[in-house]
Amino acid sequence: MAPGGGARHIGRMSLAVAEADPLPLEAARDILRRTFGHSDFRGLQADVIAEVLAGRNALAVLPTGGGKSLCYQIPSLVRPGLGLVVSPLIALMTDQVAALVQSGVAAARLDSNIDLDERAETWRRIESGELDLLYVSPEGLMQPWMLDRLRKTPLALIAIDEAHCVSQWGHDFRPEYRMLGRLAELFPNVPRLAVTATADARTREDIRAELRLEGSPEFVASFARPELILSAERKRGNVEKKVVELVTARPNRSGVVYAGSRDKTEGLAQALRDAGVPALAYHAGLDKRIRAERLEEFLEADAAVMVATIAFGMGVDKPDVRFVIHADPPAAIEAYWQEVGRAGRDGDPAEGITLYGAADLSWALRRIGERDVDETVKQAQVRKVRQLYAMLDGSSCRAAAVRRYFGEEGVEPCGQCDLCLGTVETFDATEAAQKALSAAHRLQGRFGRGRLVDHLLGKTKDVSDWEAGLSTWGIGQELSAVQWRDLTEQLLFEGLLREDPNDGRPLVGLGDAEAVRAVFRGERRVGMRKHPEGAEARAPRKGRKGREATQVGPADQALFEALRAWRASEAKAQHVPPYVIFHDRTLAEIAAAKPGSRAALARLNGVGEAKLAHYGEAVLQVVGNFG
Repeated sequence: MAPGGGARHIGRMSLAVAEADPLPLEAARDILRRTFGHSDFRGLQADVIAEVLAGRNALAVLPTGGGKSLCYQIPSLVRPGLGLVVSPLIALMTDQVAALVQSGVAAARLDSNIDLDERAETWRRIESGELDLLYVSPEGLMQPWMLDRLRKTPLALIAIDEAHCVSQWGHDFRPEYRMLGRLAELFPNVPRLAVTATADARTREDIRAELRLEGSPEFVASFARPELILSAERKRGNVEKKVVELVTARPNRSGVVYAGSRDKTEGLAQALRDAGVPALAYHAGLDKRIRAERLEEFLEADAAVMVATIAFGMGVDKPDVRFVIHADPPAAIEAYWQEVGRAGRDGDPAEGITLYGAADLSWALRRIGERDVDETVKQAQVRKVRQLYAMLDGSSCRAAAVRRYFGEEGVEPCGQCDLCLGTVETFDATEAAQKALSAAHRLQGRFGRGRLVDHLLGKTKDVSDWEAGLSTWGIGQELSAVQWRDLTEQLLFEGLLREDPNDGRPLVGLGDAEAVRAVFRGERRVGMRKHPEGAEARAPRKGRKGREATQVGPADQALFEALRAWRASEAKAQHVPPYVIFHDRTLAEIAAAKPGSRAALARLNGVGEAKLAHYGEAVLQVVGNFG
């Protein structure tokens, strides 16, 4: 990848536009302008669309917020037949269908929430050729009766969204996605497009093999998200209290807090509500009606916090999420990038904050060990977990580390993450590490981290003669208890120590034998980061390199707020998220331009023909009231 980001051209991808008939691509641009209200394609969109319009298969890896959905929505409107979209979550399908209908596109979904009458009406529209796009789940699509009916239907394309779910090497493997490889033989003349936001080279290889896309071009965009301001800190003390502090420091903003369990989401949501924050809990244990109501409430709110497990979020396009906080770290860098990527989809500065600790690492490794999967898959998953914690506990730019993980070259530091902005001080802690490893060895793996620290400091309560007689008893006076705890966590992160779960009371023992020997021989040095006390209580920072936040001049502020109030009322009446009507950026343009006619309004970004017809007079009336 060239410095500054860009696309990595693989196979014959760079020839896609030249080989394709230019007329369909111009038709695609016309639909982009008239239907979606955008002046031109961004990034690799034109390349991907040209490939599909030419009737060829492809794999596209475009970042969250990079316009992946247009890569299959627009070809579905240009090519004859029905565009079929395979999507893993009902929330994702609901959101995209609502946005398409607002833009005047004939779109529908078939899932378990659709009643019999609506299902029958959808099939009538399919069979009469009235429908442009149909969203289905992989389980629903692969039902024999569904396939039989669709084989009698002319298809424009088949899009497989969130395609990383097909890969056992990825972070979100779903066995039902493996069935989708059969689509190649069931629909041999229909172009298939696999799209995702996060896939490293091995995952992309697995996607191509499982979905039978061998020989098809890959479109891999830069993974840069310059609007995201990243930070991470080790857990210290009460995590619930810490999350409340972080959220209340960011008042009147929409955010997402991820937690590792259902109970923890409920507890955090209640703690936030007690602190005056409009917070909702979301997890798979809730009744689906309650989940749907809470999702709608979150999407419609200008400022609300969703506290959720990973059951929430994939494909939710709320553009004004200003922060994502991981109360518990995710499973891998792919999951991290996808989850923090739910902030700042409008391009305005947003934050991704992660809390992590050695206990989280031990829990993640234990879960992998318990999985009934091939040993090679386990090894790959362990490597991914360790790569995540190496990034979280590292000392160099976080955004650059993520981009290098995905294979980008020539990556520059972001200049705005916590590590870029702060000076990370380290000191040589090899001798201290040798003492800690020796102590763990002599204690024979019989005690936990707290006891190991007390042993090194000679402060074990009611110490036995056996322990007091060990050569490591009290030899760690050069570090404080806090520093020994930090070093112990670091040794756990690096695999030099390991924890035995011991039914919830972990015991510390030596880790990788060869690595431990290398430390004792002086062949491997251990550098320890200095963690200044109080550094965690940060106020939110503005991005340095991200796109400028939506700017509304003082003279336009009243009109902008009036437009937002009108939009909120309209969205509530329709039970749709406000952003599917108009994004804030479009409202800001309207407030600045103050259009006096439908023609002037139509020239603004985000105002397509359907929205102009449906909302034009109402918008012009709001503007006219400020004339």
